[in-house]
Amino acid sequence: MDVIKILFRRVQELAAEFIRLLPQLSIAIIVIAATFILARFARHFAERLLGRTELRGTLVNLFETLISVLIWLIGLLISASIVFPGVTPANILAVLGLGSVAVGFAFKDIFENFLAGVLIMLRKQMRIGDVIECEDLEGRVEMISLRDTHLRHLTGELVIVPNAFLFKNPVTVITQRAIRRHSVEVGIAYDVDLDAARQVIADAVKDCSTVRADQKVEVFAKEFADSSITFLVRWWAGSKPVDAHASRDEVVRGIKRALDAAGIEIPFPYRTLTFKEPLPIARPERDRDAAKS
Repeated sequence: MDVIKILFRRVQELAAEFIRLLPQLSIAIIVIAATFILARFARHFAERLLGRTELRGTLVNLFETLISVLIWLIGLLISASIVFPGVTPANILAVLGLGSVAVGFAFKDIFENFLAGVLIMLRKQMRIGDVIECEDLEGRVEMISLRDTHLRHLTGELVIVPNAFLFKNPVTVITQRAIRRHSVEVGIAYDVDLDAARQVIADAVKDCSTVRADQKVEVFAKEFADSSITFLVRWWAGSKPVDAHASRDEVVRGIKRALDAAGIEIPFPYRTLTFKEPLPIARPERDRDAAKS
């Protein structure tokens, strides 16, 4: 019976405490309701405001969520301090600070990739559909999330790259512009007039349909090779990999046709052999006749 009395007394105390806290609870509920309305309004306002900018959709959603979470955090802190006057926002923030340090150490890589994803989205240089190179990776960007980036290799494979990797290492955005410069080397025989050969090559490149006519075609004599003078040929064409391959194919074939038509030789490698000792030359037919006689 004593146990029942103790339990009954404890329930009475809890009920009295609850009744005593009813005014604070009512105010806290009103604060939470106001927080809910304010968070909805702020999220809607941020969506309309950020929707007019050039920010990516994922980044807009992130900012909307952060604004909503911040408002809810403030509202809950106010509600907690109303219901429990002994709990101050400073105490709650101190506990949250210690917890955030522990969570930060435990999820260091996740937060690192998350922050890198935000910074990558803010840069704007790399967009969906761009072809990029980073270290040994090359492919087309299919998706940029807050944690990783999806790259589609030009051979078809999908690579999921952590955003921190792309943020820490140099990234070459191949298709950042619609055009880029391409180059090829061609060898010309030593006995050919180099000025005439240069003009033939330049005219051949300019006649290619994939070469941009508004950009300059450059032909430079580069070096003395083993059996030819090497020319460096540079021109501008589309920046996409398929455009680069198509343009290079057309330019190489055009240069070959033009040089053949002009009678200019593209030499095979020649090697001159020098023997220290005299080399006897055998004549099989004369040796056979001498043996018969």
